[in-house]
Amino acid sequence: MQKAQTKLTSQGQVSVPAAVRNFLHLIPGSVMVWTQEGDRIVVERARRHSTQEVHEALFSADPPAGAAPAKTLNELKQGIRQKMRSRHAGD
Repeated sequence: MQKAQTKLTSQGQVSVPAAVRNFLHLIPGSVMVWTQEGDRIVVERARRHSTQEVHEALFSADPPAGAAPAKTLNELKQGIRQKMRSRHAGD
């Protein structure tokens, strides 16, 4: 991706260039995280859950009371496929 520039409005708003929106798969309502790294600011798409949280949810030794029974790897993969199809059905 080439460099892109935007202007800051008087109300502190910035438009995200189309190349960046496409690269990060941003849609209206997407949340972005701004992080300071030294003298730079890094902007990235927010993730809903950290990999640690996902790992704990999938491999917890003590599942919460009332939790659904454990799923097989094939069931998990099929669920992911279905979610991605429904999420991107409008593309």
